[in-house]
Amino acid sequence: MSIIRPFRGIRPKKELASSIAALPYDVYSSAEAREIVRANPLSFLKIDRAETLLPEGTDMYSSQVYETARDTLDEMIRDGSFIQDSADCYYIYALTMGGRTQTGLAACASIDDYTNGVILRHEKTLDAKEQDRIRHIDTCSAQTGPIFLTHRPDDALRRITERIKSGDSLYDFTSPDGVRHQVWKIDDPDDTERISRIYAGISHLYIADGHHRAASAVKVGLSRRAADPDFSGTEEYNFFLCVLFPSDELKIYSYDRVVTDKNGYTFASFLDKIKDGFDITLVGNRPYRPADKGEFGIYSDSTWYRARAHSALRSDDPVSGLDVSLLQDHILAPILGIRDPKTDPRIRFVGEIKGFEALEKMADASGGIAFSMHPTSMEELLRIADSDRLMPPKSTWFEPKLRSGLFIHRF
Repeated sequence: MSIIRPFRGIRPKKELASSIAALPYDVYSSAEAREIVRANPLSFLKIDRAETLLPEGTDMYSSQVYETARDTLDEMIRDGSFIQDSADCYYIYALTMGGRTQTGLAACASIDDYTNGVILRHEKTLDAKEQDRIRHIDTCSAQTGPIFLTHRPDDALRRITERIKSGDSLYDFTSPDGVRHQVWKIDDPDDTERISRIYAGISHLYIADGHHRAASAVKVGLSRRAADPDFSGTEEYNFFLCVLFPSDELKIYSYDRVVTDKNGYTFASFLDKIKDGFDITLVGNRPYRPADKGEFGIYSDSTWYRARAHSALRSDDPVSGLDVSLLQDHILAPILGIRDPKTDPRIRFVGEIKGFEALEKMADASGGIAFSMHPTSMEELLRIADSDRLMPPKSTWFEPKLRSGLFIHRF
C-alpha cells in the first residue's frame, strides 16, 4: 500500500514559470550555476545553489549558503514570484522531448513508505551528498527538488490523467533545451480522493532518479519527528515532494564510460586481451551504439569496434546480468584495473544524451578508451529493486530531467 497525498504547492506565478524552472542542482558545477544565475537572475538555481548569490570563493557548504537559500525563497514568496494554492492539490506534470511525452503526478510521498520498503531503491547514496541536501531542506523547511518516482502502469489513474489534461493548463512552456513542460492542477476533492485510493492499491513505488534528495528529505523528516513529542504522523514533515510516472512512459538512456588510460596496454594489445570472452568486430570511424544486450562499442585511437560477450560470460542474475556489470566484471576491473568505479579517478561517466562527440573527445584527450553502452531497461530496474538489490553506479540516465522550482513543498 502506497501513501500518496496532495499538498498546497508553492509554485511560480504563471508568467515567471519558464524563467524560474531550472534543471536539478547537481547537474551543474558551481561555476556553471553562477553563469546561469548571472544570465537569468530568476533561475531557481539561486535557491538550489545559493552560493551563486555570494562572493566567489564562498564555501558552498557554509551556513551562510543555506541561510541565503531560505531568505531568497522567503523573499520570492513575499514579492509574489511564488504563490501558494489555498487547498491541497495534485498537479499533473507532462514533459515532451523528441516527440515523446511522459506524464506524471506531482504529490507528496510518505517517509514511512521509504523506511518500510514500499518505496524501493536501486542505488546507494553517499553521505557527503546527503549532508548538503539535508542542510538545505532543513534550513529552508522545504523540499525544492522533486524526487522522480515510478510505478507499474494503472489504467484508472491514466484515465483521470488524460481527462484533466484535456482542460486548461497552469503552465505550458518550452525550456532552452527544447523540452516542453506542461502543468495542470487537480483540486477537485473527488478527484484527489480517488487518486489517493488508487495509489493505496499500488504495492510498490520505485525511485528512478533523486536517491540523495529522497534520503535527505526522509532524514530531515525523521529528525523533525524525533524533536516533536506530539507528532501524529500527518504533519507535512512526514512527507516529501515527488513526481510519479508510469514506468511504460519512461525512457532510460545509456550511461557510457571512459577510462582515461589503457593501464599499460596499447589499444591493439587491449583488444587482444579481451578476445577470449568477446567477439571483436571492426566498425571503423563511425560511432557505434550497441543494438542488443551483451554488446559494447569500444573506441580509441580514432577507431570504433563492437564487442559482443560470449554466452559463458552472461548471467541471469538481476545485477550480474546488467551490461554495466558485464563490462565492469570482465573488462574494467580485471584488465583496466578499475576496481571501484565509485572512487577510481581514472573512470569518467558520460550520459548518452551528451552524444558521441563528448565521448570521443574525452577518450582522445586522455589517451584512454571509451565504451558505449546498451541502456539498462526499465524492467531490469524494477526487477533489481523488487529483489532488494542495488545497481552498480551510473547504470541509468533518465531524460528529460524534472525541473526544480515548479513545485515546492514546505513544512
